[in-house]
Amino acid sequence: MDFAPALPTFFVTLREGVEAALVVGIVLACLGKAQQSRLNRWVYLGIGAGLLGSLLTGIIIFNSVAQVERALPTLEPIVEPLFDSLFCAIAIIMLSWMLLWMTRQARSLKSELEGSVTAALSENDAAGVTIFSLVCIAVLREGIETVLFIFTSVQQSGAAAIGAVGGLIGAALIGLALFKWGLRINLRVFFQVMGVLLLLIIGGLVISFFRNLDAAFFAISSFDPVNADLCIAQDSCILGPLLWDAHDVLPDKQFPGILLKTLLGYRDRLFAGQALAYVAFLVTVGSTYFRSLNAPLPAQPKSASS
Repeated sequence: MDFAPALPTFFVTLREGVEAALVVGIVLACLGKAQQSRLNRWVYLGIGAGLLGSLLTGIIIFNSVAQVERALPTLEPIVEPLFDSLFCAIAIIMLSWMLLWMTRQARSLKSELEGSVTAALSENDAAGVTIFSLVCIAVLREGIETVLFIFTSVQQSGAAAIGAVGGLIGAALIGLALFKWGLRINLRVFFQVMGVLLLLIIGGLVISFFRNLDAAFFAISSFDPVNADLCIAQDSCILGPLLWDAHDVLPDKQFPGILLKTLLGYRDRLFAGQALAYVAFLVTVGSTYFRSLNAPLPAQPKSASS
């Protein structure tokens, strides 16, 4: 089995899992500090519900696409690349948004969670449900992003599943190291390194999105070449001229090309439209990400007594 496709899912799952583990660890620490460990079961129920919801989301997506393809067998060459483009676009938007949002919120995450837990504890009977919801939403959010990434980038391969499981185990171990074993981990450096890797991985999704969209246009043109000819060139419909063809030198389906493809977005055949989109993504989202790393903390409102 080729394990190269496992790498991006491992890194994405590890990063998203660590974010969820931080939420869980901070909530458990707050409950322990408040001597309310009896509510820990609501945290574990929230973890289980979030994971189950993520799994069900993946099953629903997979079954929905399969049913549409079975219902429209003659349009399968068109439907498949259209669905791939749709889910790829959703994954790009969600992963990019969460990367930027988490980077901005990281420094205030602990205080905000502690405030939420403190407010929940004051609700008495509803405290458990509130804590359950807090943890469940955090796990479900990260889980759905991972499911979308796996679905769009690697088509549910066995290696991708192994990478996802490895990422979850790694995230759990980091969570235990931080909150149970008392080990010190430089989370700032961890998230910065993982953020750069995630940027490059999402950049690869951008290249795949345009290739899938081009394949959909090509399929539509082939389905009705007289009335629906959407292609402007022989090699591609919307991607413009071919910049390079390194298939014979460094194919992206063999090592080390497949490793460069999964981590850096490399393609042995790259078109001008894909290259422009890749550079535009790295410049816009990448510059925003690096600016947010050093953004000043928001000013805290002054209390009425001061």
